[in-house]
Amino acid sequence: MAAARLAGRARAEDEDLLVPPPSPGREEPINTTRDANRFMFPSITSWWRHLNKGKAVTVIVLVYVNLINYMDRSTVAGMLEKIKQDKNFNITQDKYLGLLQTAFVACYMLFAPVFGYLGDRHSRKWLLAIGISFWSLSTLIGSFMHNFWLFLMFRALVGIGEASYSVVAPAIISDLFAKDQRSSVLALFYFAIPVGTGLGYIVGSEVAGATDDWRWGLRVTPIMGALAVFMIIFIMQDPERGAADGSKLKPTSPISDLKSLVRNKSYVFATIAFTCVCYVAGALMWWGPNFAFVGAKAACGNKANCGDITLANVSFKFGIVMTLSGLLGVPAGSYISQIIRHQVPNADPIVCAVTLLVSVPILFFGFVTANYSLSLCYGLTFFAGLLLNANWSIVSDMTMYIVIPTRRGVATATQIL
Repeated sequence: MAAARLAGRARAEDEDLLVPPPSPGREEPINTTRDANRFMFPSITSWWRHLNKGKAVTVIVLVYVNLINYMDRSTVAGMLEKIKQDKNFNITQDKYLGLLQTAFVACYMLFAPVFGYLGDRHSRKWLLAIGISFWSLSTLIGSFMHNFWLFLMFRALVGIGEASYSVVAPAIISDLFAKDQRSSVLALFYFAIPVGTGLGYIVGSEVAGATDDWRWGLRVTPIMGALAVFMIIFIMQDPERGAADGSKLKPTSPISDLKSLVRNKSYVFATIAFTCVCYVAGALMWWGPNFAFVGAKAACGNKANCGDITLANVSFKFGIVMTLSGLLGVPAGSYISQIIRHQVPNADPIVCAVTLLVSVPILFFGFVTANYSLSLCYGLTFFAGLLLNANWSIVSDMTMYIVIPTRRGVATATQIL
């Protein structure tokens, strides 16, 4: 398509660069392959020449960190059975495993507003570098703990570090891009959530199985985090707040920010709805593999080869399902919304509402069928995940365009609450 469009308006100098001039007094034979290709290469070189390298590198860094962010969260979820069986922890009930996620979320929620406030006023580059360093070190040190309560404490500290990133990164993207371009980049950014979640299941369960020690599964993301800190400090851009929108507004007091957000009905309703989505996605991420495993074991009963059904195997397949649903769901939701919004002004909330409503019965029956067919459970969970993932980038995009640049950090932080 790009080649066809360029064919009608290619410049003479572009052709001169690719096709040697004919010899005087001699007709050149027609070469259709050359004629087709000579317009493709100018389009690629033109794209590369006009590409803002600084912005592109910044987006790559942010997507990479978002990927390992969600990898770290789901790594523990993929190893819950091994953690429960650790003799040093002496875990007798599943509620203690749930406490790991509760402690993480509690710190994540408490510190998100702090980083939101700082992100609207101070260097976001250094906030990210410090936050990711703190989260990576907490994960690494926690992997050496042989006391459950100390391990719980370090998992809670991980929530503090991850709050810094989740609040600040979308605001940086919003200050780099505007309108449909911002929507596309946010889709790429949130594309890393389901993919990172799926990779977390896979990496955690596989590394734990390969080393016969679940603790090694937690030591992968800190190494990746160290690389992320290096890239943030040396190659990532931190644009002026409101640069993409041409805004010159100055930050106001926290009380003024909160009052303004409360009066913004679109923001309030989007936040309430997004809270429900996060609740479902969090429960699905943390308990999904375990639920499917228990259902599959119950369905198998005393049949032959029931011993082949393991939580590690289920976590691996569940990770693939979540990854694929994210690969398709996030860009599909953003793409559909961008097409419709030019004809329907409130297309974004409509797309979110429809996908969420349709996902409810599919997810419900997906886990009910775990007692009868694990394959059917995976299939329905995939479609439910596809619909849930369609919302991530759209909700963030709505938040960015209904909130002024100097309040976007606080708005994202409040939405996390």
